[in-house]
Amino acid sequence: MKHILTAATLLLLSMTSVFAQDNEFDTRENFEVGFKAGANLSNVYDEKADNFVANDKVGFVGGVFFSIPINKFLGIQPEVLFEQKGFQSTRTYSGGPFLPDYSVKYSTTTNHIDIPLQLQIKPTNFLTIVVGPQYSFVLSKVDKKTDSNGNSNSDTTSYNNDNIRRNILGAVGGVDINIDHLVLSGRAGWDLQDNNGDGTNSNPRYKNAWYQLTVGVKF
Repeated sequence: MKHILTAATLLLLSMTSVFAQDNEFDTRENFEVGFKAGANLSNVYDEKADNFVANDKVGFVGGVFFSIPINKFLGIQPEVLFEQKGFQSTRTYSGGPFLPDYSVKYSTTTNHIDIPLQLQIKPTNFLTIVVGPQYSFVLSKVDKKTDSNGNSNSDTTSYNNDNIRRNILGAVGGVDINIDHLVLSGRAGWDLQDNNGDGTNSNPRYKNAWYQLTVGVKF
C-alpha cells in the first residue's frame, strides 16, 4: 500500500508539473509555422461494394503547417502536404495441370498534394483537436507488379487524362500533442469523392482512406 501511495503521489506531482508548464508557456494565441513528416497507412474502398478487395499500404507524408489563432480556444490550421497513398493485393493463379500455381503481388501508389483546412479546438496548450475538409490534387500513379518468381515491372502514369479525377475533396480529423516546439500528430482521413472522372475510365472506382502519424517542429 505504501508503494502504491508513493507512485500515485509521484504521478500527481508529475501531472501538476506538466499542467503548470502548459499554462506558463501557453502559445495558443500565437501565430506559428511548422514543418512535419511521417507516414500514411492507407487503403481504398469501393463505395458501391463491387468485387474489389485491397490491403493496406505505407507511404510517406511531409510538408508545412500554419497555426492561425482566432482566440485562445479556437484557431485555423491550414497545411500543404506531399502524401503517398495507395493499396496492394496478392492474387494466386493456377499454373494448369502440369505447372505449379503462382502468385502475383500488385501495388499501386498515388502521389498527392493535399491541402487540409482544419478548425483548431484548443482545450489546453498541450492538446489541439483538428477537423475539417481537405483538397487533394493527384500528381501521378505508380503501378508495380511482382510475381512469385521474382519478376517485376512498374509503370508510372501522370494524371493528365480527363477520365481520371485529379481534384478530390475529402475530410480529415485528429489531434496534435504539443511539447514545447515539438508536435506529435495523428490523423484519420477519407475521400468524399471517388477517382472516377466522367465515368468512362477503366480503372477501379475507389476512394482513399488513411491513418497518419507525423512528427513536427513549430516556431
